[in-house]
Amino acid sequence: MRVAAALTALALAFCASPAHAGPCADQIYEADVALSKRLNAAAAGGKTGAESTFARLHRQPTPATVAGAEAKLGELPEADIERIEKFLDDARNADAANNKAACEAALTEARKILGP
Repeated sequence: MRVAAALTALALAFCASPAHAGPCADQIYEADVALSKRLNAAAAGGKTGAESTFARLHRQPTPATVAGAEAKLGELPEADIERIEKFLDDARNADAANNKAACEAALTEARKILGP
């Protein structure tokens, strides 16, 4: 019984992979927050639209789904939103590959579109 417990503990120790954030995970989070704030500001002062089927499925909206809805109402340029999302995806991919330079370059481009 002790041998089985020891082997199980050893197996779990080797199976557990350490969780770590990439070199610019905090900056990606900040850019996501900035995008959400921009979308919230547009939503607060803009038009309202019909509730979609997706919204009725009790799913939490993401910045991308909110951005799509805002773009349909003409609140935010859809091209800007798509470009921001692309740069944030590039930043996440570079972050996962521990490529800080590429991550920061993608975030810089996203920030140019997001503005102050």
